[in-house]
Amino acid sequence: MATTKDYRDFILEQLNILDNITCKSMMGEYLLYYNGLLFGGIYDDRLLVKVVDSNKKYNMQESIPYESTKPMYLVDTIDNRNN
Repeated sequence: MATTKDYRDFILEQLNILDNITCKSMMGEYLLYYNGLLFGGIYDDRLLVKVVDSNKKYNMQESIPYESTKPMYLVDTIDNRNN
């Protein structure tokens, strides 16, 4: 299942508090960049971010974006900017 444009727009709206966020389409899904660096993506209407040392402390749920890839962290409280 590909990500819907409505969901992509919703995620980008939630991320609009950050400057320099860009989104690139890739095979029905979307890659997310901050200041030109890939930090995550939108896969099957799910926001996933790369696992890096600085975000491991949050103990987030891991999820696979698509078959044969490394796990990423699932961001499941997207509509609450206070979390």
